[in-house]
Amino acid sequence: MTVAPTPNRAIPGQNTTEQADATLVDLAEGGVRALNSLLHGTDDGAFRVVNPNGAHAVAVGLNAPLAVTVEGHVGYYCAGMNKAAQIAVMGNAGTGVAENMMSGQVTVHGNASQSAGASAHGGTLVIDGNAAARCAISLKGADIVVGGSVGHMSAFMAQSGRLLVCGDAGDALGDSIYEARLYVAGTVKSLGADCVEKEMRDEHLAEVAVLLARAGFGDVDPVSFRRYGSARRLYHFEVDNAGAY
Repeated sequence: MTVAPTPNRAIPGQNTTEQADATLVDLAEGGVRALNSLLHGTDDGAFRVVNPNGAHAVAVGLNAPLAVTVEGHVGYYCAGMNKAAQIAVMGNAGTGVAENMMSGQVTVHGNASQSAGASAHGGTLVIDGNAAARCAISLKGADIVVGGSVGHMSAFMAQSGRLLVCGDAGDALGDSIYEARLYVAGTVKSLGADCVEKEMRDEHLAEVAVLLARAGFGDVDPVSFRRYGSARRLYHFEVDNAGAY
């Protein structure tokens, strides 16, 4: 694995100082285990990872305020269990990007496969393009902003946190949802069990504006979004609601 200072180059999501000081890591000459060991042994700093070539588990388990830019496509579970780090993927991401994230921010400058942000407890996941099925499944407190559309069963059993979708949502949005808030600007193919449309009040418009600004989508109008959440019929089993389970 080649590790060397990178030349000063503009990389979206990083400031000029981070870019100038970034350490270059070439995965074509090493492996993911060596990369992750390097990142786990560092308390701060910026890193530029090149030639990922769809590798799995890139930059997982980070527990420090690092800035990591991955130039290319990644496979499964990139940035999983992230804590405090700022991770940018300059391409597409496979299954489970930012799975079980605790804090920090993960940005995918492309599309994401299924289960993006699964079980994420905190932090922010931004996907510039589309996300496939089960985006935000079992969400536990993180914020997920999708610039495109999401697939079926997104926010299934989402417990808390927020999912904001600038495009459309597939079948069974929010199935068996608890207290997460869902915002969708486009059409929703169908709502899942116990998920209903709710009133969009001023506080929710302000919340959407903050999420859009954080994701870099400040030109999107918050008024275009509708809110969805739990009808609270499935919190406790009642025989009259058995058909909804």
